[in-house]
Amino acid sequence: MRWNPSRPLLAGLLLLAWHGAAASAAGDEARDCPVLPPAAGLQAELPDPLRLPDGSRAHEPGQWHCLRQQTLHALEAQVYGSKGPAPEAVAGTVTPERIEVEVRHGGRSERFAARLHLPPGEGPFPAMLVMAGVAGVSPELLASEGVAWIEFPSTDIGAETGQGRRKEGAFYRLYGDEVAGTGTLMAWAWGVSRVIDVIAADDGRLLRADAIGVSGCSRHGKGALAAGAFDPRVVLTVPIESGAGGVPTWRHAPEGAQPATSAFGEQPWLGDAFGTYADDPRRLAVDQHQVLALVAPRGLLVLDNPHIAWLGAPAARASVLAAREVYGLLGATGNLGYHAEVESAAHCAWRPEWDAPARAAVRRHLLRQPAPDLPLPAP
Repeated sequence: MRWNPSRPLLAGLLLLAWHGAAASAAGDEARDCPVLPPAAGLQAELPDPLRLPDGSRAHEPGQWHCLRQQTLHALEAQVYGSKGPAPEAVAGTVTPERIEVEVRHGGRSERFAARLHLPPGEGPFPAMLVMAGVAGVSPELLASEGVAWIEFPSTDIGAETGQGRRKEGAFYRLYGDEVAGTGTLMAWAWGVSRVIDVIAADDGRLLRADAIGVSGCSRHGKGALAAGAFDPRVVLTVPIESGAGGVPTWRHAPEGAQPATSAFGEQPWLGDAFGTYADDPRRLAVDQHQVLALVAPRGLLVLDNPHIAWLGAPAARASVLAAREVYGLLGATGNLGYHAEVESAAHCAWRPEWDAPARAAVRRHLLRQPAPDLPLPAP
């Protein structure tokens, strides 16, 4: 039977002591299952996110553990590049204004900082990392819900050089040749993990390490999705108008959407290996719905703009419906949402139509309060 994605399945001031790779590894996927190289060959239809390496289909939640690692491996190999090994040491401080991070690896060290905005009241607070500090979930909405927001310095970690695919930033200086083929989206995801490392090692008076979300719009929506997919400590991921290389599937890209070749060449967002597939993404063993699936069963709310064809909203909708298969298997369909019913065509502008689903997601996943299921489009 051909897989049909529309068919549903049943973290004061504190100087932190250096901590080693074992502690940092919490956000750098533990891998205890054997994985196979990604399959080669043309595949016109979306890959089934529940297809096991032996060709059968996962039907029990326990089967997702190893299948997730297989999926993660394929996405690193063909789309993003490697996140790199866990750094040898991470240190930092959390103050009411800033989170300072220092990372050491292979005899090198890098530092960066993220500005912190605390809501009224006393902590510890949940927090939302906003990629580049702009156009994520509304700061006013977050503050009204008692959620801190963190301006994540994306381009300090992986710079947008404006010179094709040339890569710069703390991630590349620290790891050197180990990550030469890795794109900036994964570099940003790595940086988010290091911020979470510092929050997790703090005394917990300001921020809750177990209630961290990540959001961003446009290219930073692509980065938010990667961060949530590749660090299981992120409990809520909210990519907004992410476009090609974000939520939309490559295979369902509608007319007028940014082509894969354009997304690959515009900035070094994607790993070098993706260049092999950019002219025909049907040769990929994976697609972007499987990035969404990596987030499962945690919270994932996709906010989109159907008025700008370049963003490929129909393919984002298709991606969410396909990822629903994994959420369904894990009994977490209510943790996945998609909302694109908006009047304004302005790119990366927060809309009142998004207030209700965003509040539901924040309450459900960051505050752990009763909240409605997140909205899903009809199949």
